Amino acid sequence: MLHRQFLRLAALALLAPVVAWSAPATGEPVWFGVSGPLTGQNAQYGAQWKAGFDLAVEDVNGKGGIHGRPLAYVFEDSQSDPRQSVGLAQKFVNDKRIRIELGDFSSPASMAASPIYQRAGLVQLGFTNSHPDFTKGGDYIWSPSVSQADAQPLLADLAVKSLGFKKVAVLFLNTDWGRTSRDVFVKAAQERGAQVVIAEGYQPDEKDFRSTLVRVRDANPDGLVLISYYPDGALIAGQVRSVGLKQPIAASGSVYSPKFIELGAAAVEGIYTNTAFFPDEPRPEVKDFVQRFRAKYGKEPDAFNAYAYDAVQIAAAALVQAGPDGDRKAVRDAFYKIKDVPSVVFGKANFDAQTRRVIGVKSIDLVVRDGKWALAEPGKLSTASATAR
Repeated sequence: MLHRQFLRLAALALLAPVVAWSAPATGEPVWFGVSGPLTGQNAQYGAQWKAGFDLAVEDVNGKGGIHGRPLAYVFEDSQSDPRQSVGLAQKFVNDKRIRIELGDFSSPASMAASPIYQRAGLVQLGFTNSHPDFTKGGDYIWSPSVSQADAQPLLADLAVKSLGFKKVAVLFLNTDWGRTSRDVFVKAAQERGAQVVIAEGYQPDEKDFRSTLVRVRDANPDGLVLISYYPDGALIAGQVRSVGLKQPIAASGSVYSPKFIELGAAAVEGIYTNTAFFPDEPRPEVKDFVQRFRAKYGKEPDAFNAYAYDAVQIAAAALVQAGPDGDRKAVRDAFYKIKDVPSVVFGKANFDAQTRRVIGVKSIDLVVRDGKWALAEPGKLSTASATAR
């Protein structure tokens, strides 16, 4: 009887689905490098990245790592400065341990370093690099970030269609990323029937925007659009009302950060943006990620935590595909083969082999309400805009 029970249990075990468990990774790590801001004006983004990285690495290694070896990373501080990102690129390509590089944060910093990665044959995964030309740097340059060519029309939808801006003022960060984003936004806004009455650039280290805002006020717009990061966006918001501007504000998704609210306080109340990730989404993969992130860090994740988490999962998928002894070229080749990589942001991440960008565009409209990011209610967007005017 015991023999028959054993055979029955063995048969059931063979029929059972394979569970996603394996022994924790051990041995010599498989390394990836990160170039990004840990100090300086954009340091918060680096901190957000690191939280996402650490959770993802923990998950990957808990499931067996890369062919049984643990995944690990080296994070070098570039301050998102193109001059420093170039030096770090040279450091990473000379470090034979590094199988793939993630970063930098800003497109200008990443694009300055791209020629080094391309010449050396080391994949640069620019997971927050939305400049349309970023992946044109070569076949070792990939990005799971939605291009500004797709993102800015979504911002135009929010500003013109949802908020009802007809005469738009644009303030943009005067970098290659900001100017390119401005050009795409202006074209998209005009195609949607709006008039751009003024577009003013500002420098990354600028602190006093009042003279610019006076010119914006005098152009008499009915809405203001910020193409900014969270530090400069919060500064601008803090000075807008001082010159008599009371118009509603929409901002690019790069302001979506808890720091934007922390720095801007009451001044950012009522500002709209859009994003590809929001922790209150009902999708199962989002709920699972939020639960695990909250358990590890005691707070809600934001988009940059999710982008970093996804970037590690994508890098791990490519490293697994490349094989235990795969060289850097094998990692590059793997990006053409990986499919349906589990992704918090996209559900499943897939790449266009021609553009080397992730396929699919998502947009969730948000507003700062009662000192927190909240889902913008579609039926109340145009009403809120009219009230502000």
